Amino acid sequence: MAADPVFVNARGMRCPWPALRAARAMRDAGAIVIEADDPIAATELEALAQTQGWTFAALGDRHFGLSRTE
Repeated sequence: MAADPVFVNARGMRCPWPALRAARAMRDAGAIVIEADDPIAATELEALAQTQGWTFAALGDRHFGLSRTE
């Protein structure tokens, strides 16, 4: 059974900080949920996921998921 995703709080941070926080969290996690309120965050996080071969999901209001593909 997969572990619960790690929560990353990136509220109030301007890009590229949310993506940098996400990348750092993914070093040790199989999946994260990140809350980011910068309007560019979704685009940056999706690009990070594509670059790394991870799955990206918009989970709702300012919440995004990144996970390793199996």
